[in-house]
Amino acid sequence: MTQTSMLRQITDFANRADPYPLYEELRRTPVLHEEEDGPYLISTYHDIKALLHDPRISSDAANLASLGQDELSGPEATGLPPSFIRLDPPEHDRLRRIANGSFGPPHRPHRVDNMLGQLEEIVTGLIDGLGDAREIDLVDQFAYPFPVTVICRLLGVPREDEPRFRSWVDPIVAGLDPDTRTAAGAEKAAQEARLQLGMYLNGLVEQRARETRDDMLSDLVHSHGPDGAMTTMEVLSTSVLLLIAGHETTVNLITNGMLTLLRYPGILERLRHDPGLSVRIVEELLRYEPPVQLLPQRTCITDIEVRGVTIPKGSRIWLVLGAGNRDPHRFTDPDRFDPDRRDIQHLGFGSGIHSCFGAPLARLETQIALSELARRLDIPRLVADPPPYRQNAVLRGPRHLGIAIDGVK
Repeated sequence: MTQTSMLRQITDFANRADPYPLYEELRRTPVLHEEEDGPYLISTYHDIKALLHDPRISSDAANLASLGQDELSGPEATGLPPSFIRLDPPEHDRLRRIANGSFGPPHRPHRVDNMLGQLEEIVTGLIDGLGDAREIDLVDQFAYPFPVTVICRLLGVPREDEPRFRSWVDPIVAGLDPDTRTAAGAEKAAQEARLQLGMYLNGLVEQRARETRDDMLSDLVHSHGPDGAMTTMEVLSTSVLLLIAGHETTVNLITNGMLTLLRYPGILERLRHDPGLSVRIVEELLRYEPPVQLLPQRTCITDIEVRGVTIPKGSRIWLVLGAGNRDPHRFTDPDRFDPDRRDIQHLGFGSGIHSCFGAPLARLETQIALSELARRLDIPRLVADPPPYRQNAVLRGPRHLGIAIDGVK
């Protein structure tokens, strides 16, 4: 297999259902570079983790232009500034600290834990809503509406507006796909969707400026801590990020999780009788079937050496998290799903300064979702295996997951 075809196959929709044989081959060349202007692909666990902590690797989109790459493009090429996941310290750190002040310690240390009752209520309502169905689409009827409802309530989006988000979210997520064959059209649609979402949120921001409520949007608008206040544009950009990241990865994590459990019926049965097992199941899922498979938006700000290969300043780096999570030099029997695994130090939420901001919430949502689905769905089985997947190499998960059931308990 040539280097060029390897890069193409990573973004090829045909490999979305099972990219892991491809990753196995990719790891044989831990630092893979196809053409002069192409990215460097990093696929082994220890190399990926080291680079996620390396200050010479930039996430700042501004460096793309300053280092001779294209000007800022993609879904963030609108009037809004880049979100903090596309920035480097110190600006990244300032914005992330302000956002975290409304999401966790020190100002809101129990915000996620205090949502436990609400999360259980939402899950119960969605499962009750399945009624006497004998076949369900887990994505449309459960895995999508659950985290969307949660993040909208956290931010303070009116419930009647929640259905509008899918028309904005889908093109924004599609714009993250690095496949150059569809990039132009996807980026344009993503830019328009992000702009529309930003305009909608601007109305809520103006409302919160006049009337503070008990939600994250109010906290962002009125934050005046040691790091100062966010500008209105920074509030909008951060809110768009939280809405997208706050649910999209969780949709895939829940869906990938239920698909995996249906393929491992013995573990599903254990979960049915022991809801506490969901904690270990979710951690192993983040290794075995991570919702984020690839981080394509990294740039070297100086020459660096990886495995004896010099990666020149200005080069793009793709970190293939899905390959690193199944690296046999890091995990024993990596292609086996095993929630009893003693060591699950996965890359499912990234690592370093850009580790997933909403990881505590995503974990809790998925634990509750999977344990309740296991308990209440009567004799669930897959309608099709593999199911149809989304056309996205970055955020991997089924577009639909048909499950036949004998009823709902």
